[in-house]
Amino acid sequence: MDKRDFLKKSSLGALGIALAPSFMAYNNPQQRLRTAHIGVGNMGAEDLKAIASHPRVEVVALCDVDTRYLQAARQLHPGARVFSDYRVMFRDMPEGIDAVIVSTPDHTHAPASLMAMELGKPVYCQKPLTHHVSEAREMRKVAEAKNLITQMGIQVHSFYDYKLATLLIQSGIIGKVHTVRAWSPKNWGYDGPEPEGSDPVPEFLDWNLWQGTAQERPYKEGTYHPGNWRKLLDYGCGTLGDMGVHIFDTPYNALALDVPRTIRTDCRPPNGFGFPENNTVTYEFPGTPYTAQTLTWVWYDGPGAPPAHPDLALPGGEPLHDQGAMFMGEKGRLYLPHFMKLPQLIVDGEYREMDFAAFNLGSPVTDYESESNKHYHQFVDACLGEGECSAPFSYAARLTETILLGVVAGRFPGQTLHWDSARARFAEEEANAFLSGTYREF
Repeated sequence: MDKRDFLKKSSLGALGIALAPSFMAYNNPQQRLRTAHIGVGNMGAEDLKAIASHPRVEVVALCDVDTRYLQAARQLHPGARVFSDYRVMFRDMPEGIDAVIVSTPDHTHAPASLMAMELGKPVYCQKPLTHHVSEAREMRKVAEAKNLITQMGIQVHSFYDYKLATLLIQSGIIGKVHTVRAWSPKNWGYDGPEPEGSDPVPEFLDWNLWQGTAQERPYKEGTYHPGNWRKLLDYGCGTLGDMGVHIFDTPYNALALDVPRTIRTDCRPPNGFGFPENNTVTYEFPGTPYTAQTLTWVWYDGPGAPPAHPDLALPGGEPLHDQGAMFMGEKGRLYLPHFMKLPQLIVDGEYREMDFAAFNLGSPVTDYESESNKHYHQFVDACLGEGECSAPFSYAARLTETILLGVVAGRFPGQTLHWDSARARFAEEEANAFLSGTYREF
């Protein structure tokens, strides 16, 4: 079933939802933003806490397939209605919700968000924006067609150190950038065999709703919910989809990149179930005003990442931070650890002082608590007619597409794939099968 059929059959038609007018931003100091939260455990609990901390937010609906998470969230928001199925939530209160926050596993991001947007609701969706490239393009298309306020959950996008790095790069501090190297040693991969058999589904979990539009599998304890779904092809996007979105974001934004021309992933052969535990992904992008004629971007993930490389050598033999990015330019390098660390300028193998005053960002902020709610509150304020979002789906979809092209390339290790952005297809026909998925009826 394709995305449009899913929307018609699962909600707008079969569930009898009347399309409401698109939500219009307003600026009334007495008005509150009524929010619905799909996924309220783990990261969803953090999203709920951050959104609800805005003084003009009223949490009116909570939705989760795990009753433990739902009960914990309801204790914090006893006035909210609770649901296990987001389709039923939209059916029962289509006009009682002003904005929707989607904090589910990756495979449910697009189905839930698209349904909300078809109802004219602004959406804050966790990263990566979608599970498939085709979904990212559809999310952008619908958001723009309905003129909706949207934001992807890349919270560090609004942090001081990342905004500063963007301004430094665009000021030309290291000249035109020719290469970016980024890394994370996280292991959201699985090189083992596919589990056999099945286990009883816990009473607290609706396994059918958790799987949602993904293909049906038997439940196995400890394999999918709550923590390991990121490792698996059907539900997550691996380390690249998890940490890559955060760490790619600042270079992608600073260098004004679009989608790449070529992608190559070096990893183990595909096993049809889990992502490789170690990946090296090499992208080539067309040039921009801030880059050389071609920009090379290399991503490393998994245990031991990154390997030693002269581009990554720090003055005095200092060790690299666990995660981060290094920009290589005509005049030097800019080192950006992830996260809550200020960028550092390296010229001729030595650190150099930088003057931040010209950027009018104020004093450096390296305290997570003071930064953590900014991105969320920016979304709420935009919904209330006060300001704009810095990571709307028009931006987030392109960043996510770039990430997901690297994920697809992992199905063809050692092969360079050529991407035609205008046609949204690879020149290598066999790779096009992985740009979208089939939605299961559930």
